[in-house]
Amino acid sequence: MSLTKRMLFPLFCLLAMLMVACGGNSAGTTSTPAQQNHPKAPDNKQVLITSVGVAGVSDFDTLDPAKAPDFNAQTAISVMFTGLVSLDDNLKIKPQLAQSWDKSADGYTYTFHLRPNLKFNDGTPLTSHDVAYSIDRAFQPALKSTTAPNYLRYIKDSDKLNSGAIKTIIGDSLLTPDDNTIIIKLSKPVAYFLDALAFQSSFVVEKSLLQKYGEFGTSWLDHLNEGGGDGPFKVKSYMHNKEIVFVPNPYYYGAKPQLKELIMPLYQHVDTTKKDYEIGRLDDATVPQVDFARDKQRKDFFQTLFLAISYYTMNFNQKPFDNIHIRQAFALAINKDLLAKNVWKGSFVATNHIVPEGMYGYNPNLTGPDGTKSTAGNPQKAKALLQQGMQEEGYSSVSQIPPITLTFASGGNQAVRDEVAAMQQMWQQALGITVKTNDIDLNTIFTDQGLGANNPLSFYTGPSWVADYPDPQDWITLQFGKGTAQNAMNFGENKGPDAAAEQALQAQMLEADTTQDPTARLQAYNKIEQQLVNDVAWLPVEQQTFFGLRKPCVQGFGLSDQGLTNPDDWGKTYISTDQPCVNATVS
Repeated sequence: MSLTKRMLFPLFCLLAMLMVACGGNSAGTTSTPAQQNHPKAPDNKQVLITSVGVAGVSDFDTLDPAKAPDFNAQTAISVMFTGLVSLDDNLKIKPQLAQSWDKSADGYTYTFHLRPNLKFNDGTPLTSHDVAYSIDRAFQPALKSTTAPNYLRYIKDSDKLNSGAIKTIIGDSLLTPDDNTIIIKLSKPVAYFLDALAFQSSFVVEKSLLQKYGEFGTSWLDHLNEGGGDGPFKVKSYMHNKEIVFVPNPYYYGAKPQLKELIMPLYQHVDTTKKDYEIGRLDDATVPQVDFARDKQRKDFFQTLFLAISYYTMNFNQKPFDNIHIRQAFALAINKDLLAKNVWKGSFVATNHIVPEGMYGYNPNLTGPDGTKSTAGNPQKAKALLQQGMQEEGYSSVSQIPPITLTFASGGNQAVRDEVAAMQQMWQQALGITVKTNDIDLNTIFTDQGLGANNPLSFYTGPSWVADYPDPQDWITLQFGKGTAQNAMNFGENKGPDAAAEQALQAQMLEADTTQDPTARLQAYNKIEQQLVNDVAWLPVEQQTFFGLRKPCVQGFGLSDQGLTNPDDWGKTYISTDQPCVNATVS
């Protein structure tokens, strides 16, 4: 997720650019190996200090589960809030607040049966009415969520609520026949509905806390120590721009955490984490690219699959990128193999794909804009395409092309800066075009993206996208569909000569979303993805892996291919007596 979601960037990815986000169906959890025979440390030592997922920004943009668009916030949100269902370590749907559910034969209605005796972390009973309130609130126009209207768009009449045409969908598409049952009605039977429901925009919040401090504002987020959540942990303290501290939720319905404190310090610059790790201030750290070759030999190093794509985006509403051939020229001028080798030292894999390898929907036969599978670029083809685009636009020379600035957010990560500098050189050499750069704060990019048709950025980092749920819809319709918050590049929503063809492709996306036959659905998404790549709707560069350093005393700390910990897995995480370890005690 980055937002867009979204939205989602974990610490170990090294790309502070990553967002929300946030899917995949391959096993790939990572945790300290050989967790047996590691004696547990005393209770006062059960403190985990981790910046997994929260390094790269100085503070969270928001911790409201119905609004947060990025992975950094999702990491913190996922430990203190839950929803009806979640994704397990292998990204398969599992019960959470709901202990079971029924799906109608026509696929339009889901009936969820809650676990008995649920409570918020302040002891207040949690019922089906709270679930309905939370989902309804996510669509309220006053909240201005950019996630819920997209992730949960197929809940019946949610679009009318979000537009202000109706006041609520409670009693309409959200029914609560009793305290332990909630019925959700859909406008169309979509195959991925439960996967989307596992995303944080449907997580349950406590109405009384929000009403006390403002349902649609942000003040309630500074009072999470009073209640508000239902996840395995609750907030003990939150110091903006510094850290957030969690303690176990005594009313959690699942396996109780063994940790007595979970501390997430905030680092604006990801490479700083290793320094603090080495002096015993952190239990885990990122590995700067300059150290990757050496550090991957360390015993405390780990690496695993990660469902995240690094990409760049050209705004179809701004010149010169309203021309498909100029976009293709910029894409084919890039040698992604050299970037993966020289900048990322083999830690990332060059790719032309939008849907990442390792998840449902990946197309092994996909080609780049030049019709080949090569990721090494095609400078000669790029030059020819540039000349074609210039002729179409009436540019007689490169000097007539409007000035181009690539906007990105390094988050203090030198490797990101090195990648941008390398691409600058490739564009200069292959196309004769000088591209300026602007390294800004990630949240500013999020803000500009949220302006949609008024997005002032012409060429920018996506930033990276992390799978939100294991379905290609998360990578296709959610990114490029009509009116979606992720479609900041204005695919199909521009006045260019190819707009009609792009809109026809958007219609195919909606059809694929509701196709019930899994084979036909997969084929449809594969075909759409190929056209998106040909159109350079994204300029994918690498698929990331998840790697870093972790103290040997950290046991059972599992991460899925999304880079997140399933809420029930916190019951397996503990600090052992192994050394070295951070010398932290419960405060």
